[in-house]
Amino acid sequence: MAAHPRLLDLFCGAGGTAVGYRRAGFEVVGVDSAPQPRFPYAFVQADAMQLDPRFLASFDAIHASPPCQAYSDLAHRNGNADDWPRLIEPVRDMLVATGKPYVIENVEGAPLRNYIVLCGTMFPGLRVLRHRLFETNFIIPVPPHGRHPLCHTRDKRKRHYGTTDEMRDYVTVTGGGNCSIAAARDAMGIDWMTKKEINEAIPPDYTEYVGRYAMMAVPTPAPPEAVSAQAAAGAV
Repeated sequence: MAAHPRLLDLFCGAGGTAVGYRRAGFEVVGVDSAPQPRFPYAFVQADAMQLDPRFLASFDAIHASPPCQAYSDLAHRNGNADDWPRLIEPVRDMLVATGKPYVIENVEGAPLRNYIVLCGTMFPGLRVLRHRLFETNFIIPVPPHGRHPLCHTRDKRKRHYGTTDEMRDYVTVTGGGNCSIAAARDAMGIDWMTKKEINEAIPPDYTEYVGRYAMMAVPTPAPPEAVSAQAAAGAV
């Protein structure tokens, strides 16, 4: 029996999600279709949608972060949202079928159900405004949502240009971005990723918070003596 409950991290990327769940007490295994050399725990390179149901069922909880491009504001503005796969519905069906506690994470605009929204203002130490939705089949209270501060900018057209510090104030961590990799790592609480990887990551603080409630949703194993008694009763 594992020392910690086991969580499967689907579409895991470089491990921002996984580190949060590990801090919450889970043993984490990641799955991604692309190599992830900086993923910090056990890793399986595979298509998450083609996994054996018996493999899924071997975990105590499952997290999935399907590709978000089809639901993003940028794709809708560019008119190419239909060029990307829409995986949330099939992922949900797959996770519901396991009967396990599950989490589906995605961007605003994604068709999630019974979700909460997490933001960097909810977590002391984070300096990023990164709204993410978390659908779960267990209850999570929503932390207070703080006022959004001004973000550091390199755009001289902005009124607050020159008044912020990228290592002190909030920054934008995206493909375009407005800060150095050092500032992005500090703002997100992630020190092992490349800029491309961190652009697509979520702060570990988010899933550490979610993971504490996922841990409560994992059934407590029966003590050995109870298992023995049940086995004996079944043998009669």
